[in-house]
Amino acid sequence: MAEADPPARAISLGSGVAAIEAAAWDALHDGSNPFVGHAFLALLEDSGSVGAGTGWQAAPLLVEDAGGALVAAAPAYLKSHSQGEYVFDHAWADAWARAGGDYYPKLQIAAPFTPVPGPRLLSNDKGDALLLLRAAEAVVRQNQLSSAHATFVAPEQMSLFEEAGWLIRRDIQFHFANAGYRSFNDFLATLTSAKRKQLRKERLRAIEGLRIEELTGDAIRPDHWDAMWLFYQDTGARKWGHPYLTREAFDLMGERMAEQIILLIAYDGEERPVAGALHFLGADTLYGRYWGCQIDIPYLHFELCYYRAIDIAIERGLARVEAGAQGGHKLARGYGPVATWSAHFIADTGFRRAVADYLEQERQAEAVEMDWLEGHTPFKRKD
Repeated sequence: MAEADPPARAISLGSGVAAIEAAAWDALHDGSNPFVGHAFLALLEDSGSVGAGTGWQAAPLLVEDAGGALVAAAPAYLKSHSQGEYVFDHAWADAWARAGGDYYPKLQIAAPFTPVPGPRLLSNDKGDALLLLRAAEAVVRQNQLSSAHATFVAPEQMSLFEEAGWLIRRDIQFHFANAGYRSFNDFLATLTSAKRKQLRKERLRAIEGLRIEELTGDAIRPDHWDAMWLFYQDTGARKWGHPYLTREAFDLMGERMAEQIILLIAYDGEERPVAGALHFLGADTLYGRYWGCQIDIPYLHFELCYYRAIDIAIERGLARVEAGAQGGHKLARGYGPVATWSAHFIADTGFRRAVADYLEQERQAEAVEMDWLEGHTPFKRKD
């Protein structure tokens, strides 16, 4: 029997997620990860956090059927720099520039400013998902770009990138895994005695003289967003030189995503907000995203970003907490090492070979690091 012809498909490069009907976009994913949802990606555009002057030009990859219905999409951006990605390719850009090439613009498939693993090929059909990768490659070749990159790809989608022949890169984050704990003390009981005492001491020291408020949904008022914006600006100025998100982005989060947000704010004895942490709720995961402070208080960062996050995950029955990129100090606080993945399409054959060699050396060093980390968790040793 002859094989049926593949269904007719139209592939295009959109001007932004905000221009696409929310229901059509969100029908392509299961809704468990808020950072690939229409609400989050569109508010980044509407707030000016991506777009003109940011180095992030929205260019979603779109696949439509013969009737014009959206059947696959990927959040993609034409980028003029490598900021806000958390998977570092600056060395590649420098090497390509020394060879006389223009590394930028490049095509980036990602949730901007968000080092959270999640689906990057939004489709209910493998064939359509692979079409998105071929579309990305075509954009690179037709526009003489250096490369395309998909960062923080959900592990279950990595086989698609491998099948397409993209180069694979592995990195490490630290996540808390909820092993069915009934309380924070239940979690503490799994740690060594020394670590258990350390965490208890840090929690007591962190909140001395403070009041911690936990807010979600309509309970988050404009003054709370004002405080969080100040905290975020402080952290952004110190870490990145300038904040990635605009002030309006926080207002739009409150308007469009408040039920998916848990905001923790610490107040001093005079009821002044002195620090805050912003977490997002997924279907089974709490995502720690933004933190900042006006006063340096020992261990308060750990309390709002790690320990309270564990409390929330246990209380809500969530499977894990993902507290952002990097941070080996999370290991001692019960956050274990977890592999994260990215995929890379390099157009030039020689450059691709050089990057592949680089990644092989990096993999070997990273494997050694992962072995060391797994052997130095704070948990009691099992016989």
